[in-house]
Amino acid sequence: MAQGGDATLWVAVIGAGPAGYYTAEALTAGEQNVRVDIIDRLPTPYGLIRAGVAPDHQSIKNVSRRYEATNQRDDVRFVGNLSLGRDVTLKELQDIYDVVVLATGAAKDRPLGVEGEDLPGVIGSGAFVGWYNSHPDYKDLEPDLRVASVAVIGNGNVAVDVARILAKTAEEMASSDLAGHAAAEIHSSAIKDIYLLGRRGPLEAAFTPKELGELNKLENCVTLVDGDQLPPTDIDETLSGATKKNMTVLRAMAENSENDKPVRLHIQFYRRPMAIVGDDCTCAIRLEETLVEDGKCVGTGRSEVLPVGLVVPCIGYRSSPLEDVPYDEWRGVYENEDGLISTGLYCVGWCRRGPTGTIGTNKPDGAGIAAKILAEVQPSGKPGRDGLENIVQDRDLKIVTFQDWKKIEAVEIDTAKGEAPRAKIADVEEMVSIAEND
Repeated sequence: MAQGGDATLWVAVIGAGPAGYYTAEALTAGEQNVRVDIIDRLPTPYGLIRAGVAPDHQSIKNVSRRYEATNQRDDVRFVGNLSLGRDVTLKELQDIYDVVVLATGAAKDRPLGVEGEDLPGVIGSGAFVGWYNSHPDYKDLEPDLRVASVAVIGNGNVAVDVARILAKTAEEMASSDLAGHAAAEIHSSAIKDIYLLGRRGPLEAAFTPKELGELNKLENCVTLVDGDQLPPTDIDETLSGATKKNMTVLRAMAENSENDKPVRLHIQFYRRPMAIVGDDCTCAIRLEETLVEDGKCVGTGRSEVLPVGLVVPCIGYRSSPLEDVPYDEWRGVYENEDGLISTGLYCVGWCRRGPTGTIGTNKPDGAGIAAKILAEVQPSGKPGRDGLENIVQDRDLKIVTFQDWKKIEAVEIDTAKGEAPRAKIADVEEMVSIAEND
């Protein structure tokens, strides 16, 4: 049922990442009287743009300018440092808003499901990427990089990002916003061999040509590919798009020599993790050789043990379950029907469909959910923002507005050194303190 009249439709969007911002933008783009509060547990907006995109891929982060423009609207407000569950319950938000949209993303690492994955030295990509991207949850992670070899599990862009960040020199990262604590560890590490391991073959790999190609342009690291793992060259003419471009890059890598540079990045296909080996720490990873039959990954029974001191699985993410919200354990998303969870409760982005697509994929997703909300929900006279303000005041919560965030951002920019665009602050208390300063 479409809304009508001049009454305000109050919407709370939980999560200030791309999906949340695209939803808010679409909700407020028309003539309807809609007010949106974008609520995030961190004092900082932009979600994975800030804490997920690789620190040396600054151009991708420019999309945040669009989200900033959304925040300049009178009908959109950012409410940072307000945590669902800790500070306010979902029911309380449903009582004061006509609609609640979950845009919480998928930050929980999918487990490898093998023996030994709980050993020290096995760190999921969500945590590892968060550590080098200054995410407050992982600033104290302290991975031990005093190891000679690292295994990065996965054949997607996240795995490529992790391998590249570990391989780049300080000079190559000078214009990035790599976390200072991570830079100190990475650029003094003892790593000489990085293994990028995929269960399937090069034709099934999910990385994109641009990201893959960057691995063949590293200053101090040579990328190596076993030509015997690549299909015959005559298959290239039958390929198209990204797969064809990837094959061109991989064949060029197969011509490299391990003596070309002091650090080696080994891209190995047809290798499935079977166990992490070690007693009190990670010493090695046991791999089974695989093959692809009828599109399925099949084990051959042949195995090898690869000595490594750090394992970073990059095999996908799951959304975190919320109390009283139905959850699909298999897919790692909230149970929903085209984004609708229950009356007045929706989900969008990765927590709706899983961690698929690019940042831009969230734009049509957000627009679709917004259109659904506007068609199905009428204003009901709920207090919306005033109701949230009452909760904030009654509980003496220290929320961070968008204007407060701009103060934090200004400090990060002002304290950056050299070519770095910013020196990201990872401590929540420090950010809140800056926000409270006039």
